[in-house]
Amino acid sequence: MHRLKTSLKQTCSCLALGLVAIAVSAGASFADPIPAGSKMSNMQVIGYSDMQGRPPFKLAIKRVGDRWYLYTGHLWHDGWSIVDVTDPVNPKYLKFIPGIANSWNIQVTLHDNLMIGAVQPKPPTWGGDPKQPGGEGIIMWDISDPVNPKEVARWKTGAGGTHRNSYPGGKYAFLSAGRMGFQGGNILVILDVSDPKNPKEVGYWAQPGMNRAAGETLKPNTPYGFHGPANLSPDGKTISMAFSPGIVNLDITDPTKPKAIGSLDFSPPFLNAGSQSLHTVLPLWDRNMLFVASEASAERCNEGLNFAGLVDNKDMSKPRLLSLFPLPQPPAGEAYKNFCEKGGRFGPHNTNQEIHLPDVEKPGNLIYLTYFNAGLRIFDIKDPVNPKEVGWFIPSTPVKRYGPQPPNDLVTQTEDVLVDTRGYIYVDDKHWGLFILKYTGPDQPAPTAR
Repeated sequence: MHRLKTSLKQTCSCLALGLVAIAVSAGASFADPIPAGSKMSNMQVIGYSDMQGRPPFKLAIKRVGDRWYLYTGHLWHDGWSIVDVTDPVNPKYLKFIPGIANSWNIQVTLHDNLMIGAVQPKPPTWGGDPKQPGGEGIIMWDISDPVNPKEVARWKTGAGGTHRNSYPGGKYAFLSAGRMGFQGGNILVILDVSDPKNPKEVGYWAQPGMNRAAGETLKPNTPYGFHGPANLSPDGKTISMAFSPGIVNLDITDPTKPKAIGSLDFSPPFLNAGSQSLHTVLPLWDRNMLFVASEASAERCNEGLNFAGLVDNKDMSKPRLLSLFPLPQPPAGEAYKNFCEKGGRFGPHNTNQEIHLPDVEKPGNLIYLTYFNAGLRIFDIKDPVNPKEVGWFIPSTPVKRYGPQPPNDLVTQTEDVLVDTRGYIYVDDKHWGLFILKYTGPDQPAPTAR
């Protein structure tokens, strides 16, 4: 039925094309034609939205009654967007929420009726104007009306803004935040948001060596910094996170005084993305394991090897590397012999991270991982010592450049992924839009949406 709907949609797209340029009010949008030329294995394209020319970045989702709303950040546009994905064949772009000009408004996290958007200065290499002021910190909204968010508060770090934050519900939000007097990158800041109009910092944690104001010094040739997000355990007592140079497990029984439980460094040998040796930690709480990955940064692999793998976290004081994922290979018949030759960035980026959301699929045997110019890759970890690639999706080469990155090659650069409890996969590309997919291979999780 999905294939039939997709076929009919593509057939009718030429008739609808003239109607989709601008949505004049909530719901006044039509399905956009699915771009031709994508390649895939064990995947099906269900729907697509060009987001009115605003390629999305980070993703979060909220179900309200029988409606499903996707909230997105943006790389090239200063703000956030809302898309109605109740019918994944016919996603409806609803609204653009202006952010702070000349800033990165790329991240978004939410739970219940509170949404938090991250704000940080936009680097000139990403389109920022160094002569103009930008913003930093967070913006919080009340989303009890899901299509009309109401801003309730702003909070500033005083130094560099925030990046990938996490709000798993309840009293605390966990921020990747700049901090005066600290060096090397962002640190973890714990923010009390029980009164959303008056957020208050209650605690923080940084790697030893980062507190320059206290006279600490960094180890040479070692990356430091907290990319985020922090991942809160189901009992609310511990956090597992990627905080370069590696994995860190924290005891936050007292959130005003987080305590290190254990760590596992990844640099050396891994060093990438400027200052990060580790980008992502996704806990598999039911198996006492962590999915871990770096982030590709330089074009054409001019930074060394990037990786994804699994870590045994049964003993949180001594996490240990368990396995590494196989390297994605190009489809048969491509002109390049490996993805490094394709151009742009090649390597891991984001996974289905917002698992604290009730409407997001919880980790099973499948790991969904965006891989920049290699698209979306799906790995089966049923045997955690021997993970296998079981599916992939690569959008066609973009036809329009929306921003300055990557500077040399206009190629596929798949950024983020989210999977809802109906089994629909949302992926975005920085020079395309929003793709909605279905995985058709082995070990498909049973949908859990009511």
